[in-house]
Amino acid sequence: MRFYELGCVPYGSSRYTGEFPMDHRWGLPGVHCPTCDASWSGISEAYPSVDLSGLPEAKQLEKAWLEEDFQKFERLRQMVRPLVPTWARLIPGTSFGPLVGSARGTFPQLYLLYSWMLIMRREALEQLQAEGLRGLKGARTELRFRQRNSPELLELELEPHGLLHPDCLPPGKTEPCGTCGGYEFGLPKQPLLDESSLPEHLDVFRLRNCPGFMVINERFADTLHRLGFEEFSLRELPVR
Repeated sequence: MRFYELGCVPYGSSRYTGEFPMDHRWGLPGVHCPTCDASWSGISEAYPSVDLSGLPEAKQLEKAWLEEDFQKFERLRQMVRPLVPTWARLIPGTSFGPLVGSARGTFPQLYLLYSWMLIMRREALEQLQAEGLRGLKGARTELRFRQRNSPELLELELEPHGLLHPDCLPPGKTEPCGTCGGYEFGLPKQPLLDESSLPEHLDVFRLRNCPGFMVINERFADTLHRLGFEEFSLRELPVR
């Protein structure tokens, strides 16, 4: 089985004009970790189907901030934990709920404004689901259009599975911080996938140790080409 990085087309080369903000309704704060001493917040892990409106702290989670007190961050994380899938990491900066704000322009069947955020028109998602592709969970957005005949856009909620192989990572620690879940390495120039970690039950997923990296298998890639989908790029990823 072959695997590919699913990416966006080069900036300025699209014939579509769609734009929207990247703000979800809620999110965990960034944090200063007392163990690794990093102050950070992720931007790529999101659970758009998760509704936090029932939490007393929901209003607080609508704004972004850096929480210096890790115990306060941990209390917020544990409040959210029962509402998310069991495999969710809930790193600092994890987002929840629908995308909110104003949108405009035209959109292709699938749209990657950012490499870690996959948006689909409802009819495109239903078409791919009808093909039997696995891992396609669409969540509603609350994007407001002022134009007529605006599309219904859904955000895909992708599971984190699979790992970058240690051979493509710089020497040193490759495991996440046991306290905040952060990794000390960046994205390698030539990614290599760890074959033993790749899921067999999904055709699209995020990498667990690099959540901004969206991966599809050849079954998914062949379906996109066969159905004539536009506005995406593929880079084959070697497996070891």
